[in-house]
Amino acid sequence: VAHNVPNLITFFGNRRGMGDAEAIKNCVDALRRLAPAAEEHGVTICVELLNSKIDHPDYQGDRTPFGAEIIRLVESPRVKLLNDIYHMQIMEGDVIRTIRDYADDIAHYHTGGVPGRNELDENQELQWPAICRAIVETGFNGYVAHEFVPTRDPLTSLREAVALCDV
Repeated sequence: VAHNVPNLITFFGNRRGMGDAEAIKNCVDALRRLAPAAEEHGVTICVELLNSKIDHPDYQGDRTPFGAEIIRLVESPRVKLLNDIYHMQIMEGDVIRTIRDYADDIAHYHTGGVPGRNELDENQELQWPAICRAIVETGFNGYVAHEFVPTRDPLTSLREAVALCDV
């Protein structure tokens, strides 16, 4: 708060044998305890969606509907989702429809090329200008952070990603 950080990123955690109902209850209980402090200080808690198929086995927040249910049950304007588009492409696909359908639940986005989480270029399957236009069309006024692992010069890769997503 002292440094004007608008968002804090956190995670859902691993299943460890839990079903959805128990996982949702546990997440809602924990986030409801945090929400008043976030509201008081004007900080948004962004709970990140990750894939459990490749990078994060056993992660419970691996589907947008699961995460959105938790966000809606917490009932705080300061608890939202971080839609990591790389991860959700792996788990769900249908990226643009998901962005539109869950716009009210999302406060932050991450990018990354699929496959490999590398540069946003012609070697991956996502069409970033179309995705970023869909984000803009929802009225989103937050951050889209580039979270990829460059295989070439990092600054050149970042400049190219920014240019590609600047719609």
